[in-house]
Amino acid sequence: MASHSDTLVVFFGATAGENGGKLGSDEREIILLVWQIVDLHEKKVGKLHKCFVKPDTLELTDQCKEETGLTVDDIVKAEPLDKVLQQFQQSVSSEVKCLGRTTYTLCVDSPLVIRQALHPEASKKNLVLPECFFSFVDVRKEFHKCCPNAGPAQKLTLTSMLEYVGLPAVSEESIGVREVRNMVQLTLCILAEPHNHKFSCVETVNYKFDSGTCSKTEPVDSETVIRARGLPWQSSDQDIARFFKGLNIAKGGVALCLNAQGRRNGEALVRFINSEHRDLALERHKHHMGSRYIEVYKATGEEFLKIAGGTSNEVAQFLSKENQVIIRMRGLPFTATPQEVLAFLGPESPVTDGTEGLLFVKYPDGRPTGDAFVLFSCEEYAQNALKKHKQILGKRYIELFRSTAAEVQQVLNRYMSTPLISTLPPSPIVPVPVLTTPPFLPAASSTRDCVRLRGLPYTAGIEDILEFMGEHTVDIKPHGVHMVLNQQGRPSGDAFIQMKSPDKAFMVAQKCHKKTMKDRYVEVFQCSTEEMSIVLMGGTLNRSGLSPPPCKLPCLSPPTAYAAFPTPPAILSEAALYQPPLLAAPRPPQTTTHSPAHTLAYYPPQPHLYMNMNMNYTAYYPSPPVSPSTVGYFAAPPAVAAAVAAQPHHAAAAASPVLPQPGALVRMQGLPYNTGVKDILSFFQGYQYAPDEYSVVQMSEQARSLIQPKEWLCL
Repeated sequence: MASHSDTLVVFFGATAGENGGKLGSDEREIILLVWQIVDLHEKKVGKLHKCFVKPDTLELTDQCKEETGLTVDDIVKAEPLDKVLQQFQQSVSSEVKCLGRTTYTLCVDSPLVIRQALHPEASKKNLVLPECFFSFVDVRKEFHKCCPNAGPAQKLTLTSMLEYVGLPAVSEESIGVREVRNMVQLTLCILAEPHNHKFSCVETVNYKFDSGTCSKTEPVDSETVIRARGLPWQSSDQDIARFFKGLNIAKGGVALCLNAQGRRNGEALVRFINSEHRDLALERHKHHMGSRYIEVYKATGEEFLKIAGGTSNEVAQFLSKENQVIIRMRGLPFTATPQEVLAFLGPESPVTDGTEGLLFVKYPDGRPTGDAFVLFSCEEYAQNALKKHKQILGKRYIELFRSTAAEVQQVLNRYMSTPLISTLPPSPIVPVPVLTTPPFLPAASSTRDCVRLRGLPYTAGIEDILEFMGEHTVDIKPHGVHMVLNQQGRPSGDAFIQMKSPDKAFMVAQKCHKKTMKDRYVEVFQCSTEEMSIVLMGGTLNRSGLSPPPCKLPCLSPPTAYAAFPTPPAILSEAALYQPPLLAAPRPPQTTTHSPAHTLAYYPPQPHLYMNMNMNYTAYYPSPPVSPSTVGYFAAPPAVAAAVAAQPHHAAAAASPVLPQPGALVRMQGLPYNTGVKDILSFFQGYQYAPDEYSVVQMSEQARSLIQPKEWLCL
């Protein structure tokens, strides 16, 4: 620590490319190091040292030549970086010892020379830096602490700081020497009266990246997150941390992104300890990792939590062991046991804590996915395990590759929440009006703020669902409970519930999954209204994701002409809404009377929800007072029917907003292909109907081919 150090080593470096505020942004190598020692107790100054460094590429940019005044001849005979660093350490240690001191700390005028130049280059060349390069003090921040009225630390320069304290800046010296002399006299100034400053703002460089977990409830500042794109698919979190060497990544701050198939897509989200390090990371845009250049962009904390955040106690316990190497196994037989996996890995790669170091990934219903994560205590054991890549276990070859704590969390999240595959092809949709009310229809959205309940008892009602939700009931949107009925209007065992936010939906899916309702366990999946709509159109949502509805649509009945006659809101009698079934024996015509004392609102067909005949009809909560199985086949309201009856038939057919039928409509399904009007009239022999009050649906050959012949009729 500088506050306990005896001496400061004022340090400066220059590269073969950009210098100053852009130092290290172009990946150019270091070509010059200059340093001088300052005794903090005696306020004495040591000898100034200047060393050229020979880069691997003997080439200087024009800007470098102009700013530094150096040429290739100046550096061609110099020592490489590793030799110069050895000389630096020996020289400083010897001089500090001669002064009777024991400790020292580097002092720079910008963190760029340490964070953006020295550490990245040493990492690429596999050099081990002396310990002194992992901590330093920034003279600008120290001066700002001493003289806060001088301005923001980021905008301070050596010239402006010297002017503030009334000292002349050295200008006639060569590059490096000039900067070091200015820093030395500025340091001596703030150490003396009246400032009596003590250097205490020590910055550190992490020795290694610490893996860990991140909770979805943990706040993540968007000013600390970046997205790295173009990564080699085999790269691990340690490889990414090495790419950003010199910058401090937060614990567990590397999240590798996966595609829809669960494989890495070459992207990662990285979270740094503060915005300053994030800004320095953005300067590494298009720097190289091996032969590939990496793109670096800004990202948000929400994106990071979506990938790396989790609430699983099982994962947290699995990753609670420190300093473990994680290996992912993919393609395991579904029947593989922990003992078989341990035997496959062999004694040369022992798993940490035996079976406790294995984590099998499972679907929400408990079935294995074929993936597992394994912990190893050291790199050697992990390397031995990786040699088993594509070897056979049972009858399947197993893939092994490095993994991360964030990937463990992401894979668990993916399988437990059954996400929608973003590459889902658009499905054909035929508009058919559905009896419902617009206020209760959720707008289609990809926001996952809904949950699906599957496996409900057929006797379950709204009250049972609310009781099942328990404390989470308060987070349900108004009119947000949607019970799914089958084509016969009976409960299908499914329900959709709209929550107030995606986080609320996630918590419900986590806490209520497989809870019991009336001796049956209920599966709970997080989903979106878009997924809900596609399920209602005939698609399926399960642990494997979303499947689109069938491409071939059956013929829709009643004919599409019905959609062209929107029915205005009116009042129906209870008898008109709930039609009794047809009697098995002939009956005389009955007159429906309208009773004002018993009226219910009539919910007209609305083209707000599009479905095909494979859909599961949905009863919304609160539900319209109609039977979902009658979908659009209700008698016209009495007032409308009377108005229609008073008009000439042809005029009414052209002007009426509803079909000119004063009685009940009956749908016939499963007719023989050669059925004609006479056959239909013969079938209804003995029943009363008005002349011409029937309609035969004309179907194309393609529509007919989609209807399977049946020996029964559905009325």
